[in-house]
Amino acid sequence: MIEVSKLHKSFGHQQVLRGVSLTIQEGESVVIIGGSGCGKSVLLRHIIGLVQPDEGDVKIDGQSIADLSERELIKVRRKFGMLFQSAALFDSLNVEENVGFLLDREQTMSPSEIRATVADALELVDLGGTQAKKPAELSGGMKKRVGLARAIVYKPQIILYDEPTTGLDPVVADSIDQLVIRMRDQLKCTSIVVTHDTRSMRRVGNRVMMLHQGEIHANGTPDDIFNSTDPVVHKFVNGIADPKDLEF
Repeated sequence: MIEVSKLHKSFGHQQVLRGVSLTIQEGESVVIIGGSGCGKSVLLRHIIGLVQPDEGDVKIDGQSIADLSERELIKVRRKFGMLFQSAALFDSLNVEENVGFLLDREQTMSPSEIRATVADALELVDLGGTQAKKPAELSGGMKKRVGLARAIVYKPQIILYDEPTTGLDPVVADSIDQLVIRMRDQLKCTSIVVTHDTRSMRRVGNRVMMLHQGEIHANGTPDDIFNSTDPVVHKFVNGIADPKDLEF
């Protein structure tokens, strides 16, 4: 479903991705781990076509993103839903307006259809009845759920999660992980989860890739990664600090 080939990306003099290649099959739940600044979020933005590579290619269902017109790229993006790290809600809009924002802008559905679609998405993330609330009235975990409802409102084939449990306490983080699993199982979608949370990695992934210094350093099951004797993987998974590891 997703094929990334020899992806290179630099910002100024900083090389973020160095020849990343990976394949993700339909229905997989893939977790991408790695330290801060290793290129996890940049890789996600390449996959959805928000960033163009310096070299390399990204294919979705066999189509190279680089070959698509803007109109074609918009169609491909409709296959994706994305939960951003910050939830990225509009403070001036209520929950219903935030979740239905793009549906309203497209003007392809009636107001009653949008309300019904938004209500279904909110029920799926356990936020039924919160349509009139503003983001300021929501906890951090609830904001993430609203962001997830917005991500699934199109019933996407692929959902991208960018650090979904960041800033949440362990109990709320576990509830978000359970929602990731529910989306995978109920919507039958492919999931790509970027995280540095190794507990989350073991809960939601059936395959884990580790980015290190802009490259895929390890690829295996959660147990493979968690029990790895590779020094880089072992230090990351077990939270072992080393002054030499400045890239972390």
